[in-house]
Amino acid sequence: MNELSAAANTVRLFLCGDVMTGRGVDQILPHPSAPQLYEPYVSSACEYVELAERAHGRISKPTDFSYIWGDALAELDRRQPAVRIVNLETAVTSCNDAWPGKGINYRMSPGNVRCLTAANLDCCVLANNHTLDWGREGLVETLQVLHDAGFITAGAGANLAQACKPACFDLSDGRRLVVFAYGALDSGIPYEWRATERRPGLCVLDDLSLHTVEKIATCIRSERRDGDIIVMSLHWGGNWGYEVSDERRRFAHQLIDIASVDIVYGHSSHHPKPIEVHRGKLILYGCGDLLNDYEGIGGYEHFRSELGLMYFPEIDCATGNLVRLTMTPTRIRRLRINLADRSEARWLSAALSRECQPFGASVRLLPEGGLALEWPQAVEAIA
Repeated sequence: MNELSAAANTVRLFLCGDVMTGRGVDQILPHPSAPQLYEPYVSSACEYVELAERAHGRISKPTDFSYIWGDALAELDRRQPAVRIVNLETAVTSCNDAWPGKGINYRMSPGNVRCLTAANLDCCVLANNHTLDWGREGLVETLQVLHDAGFITAGAGANLAQACKPACFDLSDGRRLVVFAYGALDSGIPYEWRATERRPGLCVLDDLSLHTVEKIATCIRSERRDGDIIVMSLHWGGNWGYEVSDERRRFAHQLIDIASVDIVYGHSSHHPKPIEVHRGKLILYGCGDLLNDYEGIGGYEHFRSELGLMYFPEIDCATGNLVRLTMTPTRIRRLRINLADRSEARWLSAALSRECQPFGASVRLLPEGGLALEWPQAVEAIA
């Protein structure tokens, strides 16, 4: 973890959507799990490697642990974010008890955890619909492996109190970044995955009501110190489509207005969704996938889900307001994160600008190929 960014009164973060290092990705790493799957049409994780190779060429196996991050490593080194946060969408376990009837079960071998340390990640949020794919025993092992590797987690735990406990990171001048993580049932999280006082599981939203916001506000107040920046990670909604419902937008606004959240960090969609700035606070409705093993699988091509974004928000430490948001466009190829080319970056810029317009924002393509969010209060800051 690095210190504050160049401007002394701001902090730069790294956020991204789903990072899925299981199944086919796990198979190309030095210590793969047993490849057996329980999917309706695929019985071996090796088939996902074969699909990727069929689409873009041979992958020399085993790769080193840093391979999957590709160009993202140099970009992280260049940007020097103070805290690096990902939604880790896989169990990290040797457990063989797949959750019955789940259909899709992601697993990475504990022996491959160094693929996460290779990117110097700080926080893995786990309140998502794949963390318990290999049962409660698999979740307990996942937590142990990640903690032993030095990661701070949020959104899952050995009981309800641990699952709802935020991840905290010291910045400077006594300030902290505090990350809460919740999952919604409409993202595919089974109801049975909820943590209880005596049972491991996830921190799960009851619904998107005002009552739920007020409960979250009470939880935040119990943890918050003066000067804290609050990030609320939400795994919510389906995989496809740009639409943001009125209910979802109202919930995000209430998290800011009532619970005093500074960043609403949404994910679950397989492609980037609209971005909004509400009362100076950043709302990412869906960050898309940064890494997965879907390469070569047909369907939904018009969303171009192989294209992703690395989000680098810069936050005013005194107010928690967004000062600047720049994004680095990426493309998954051969189970590796690559920088998108200019035509791909242009496509992302146009798509996001179109979808952000109803939210009072737009996205500009920068000369070097990155993207920048523009909203009325920030035109001068981004220029």
